[in-house]
Amino acid sequence: MRLSRLAPLALIVGAAGSMSASLALAASDCPKLVELADWGQNSNGDISVASGGSCLFPITMHGTVSSSDILQKPVHGKLKKLNITTYEYKAKARYKGSDTFAIKATGQGPTASGTSVITVHATIK
Repeated sequence: MRLSRLAPLALIVGAAGSMSASLALAASDCPKLVELADWGQNSNGDISVASGGSCLFPITMHGTVSSSDILQKPVHGKLKKLNITTYEYKAKARYKGSDTFAIKATGQGPTASGTSVITVHATIK
């Protein structure tokens, strides 16, 4: 009798686990080459994304992010703030070429603090 009460709970937990795994596969981190400076210094980066595709762009500077905002919107795609440290870039369908966006972030690291602008150049294939 006790086992039959636990079986439905196991199914619910198993279903929730598989849902989160499939959501995580929906948009992965952008393939990127980013040279992140320390807080208070600006950084540049390059990402690659398929036409019509999307990917996540996390702010990966050392330390704690206290705020972030979109400073420059992309022209050939959309940039959406998911939370204080993660943005999602989605390229326009049927567009191939380049795009640029910028994120302004403020934070505190182990050696410096301040506001940085992260400029990202996207190659859309």
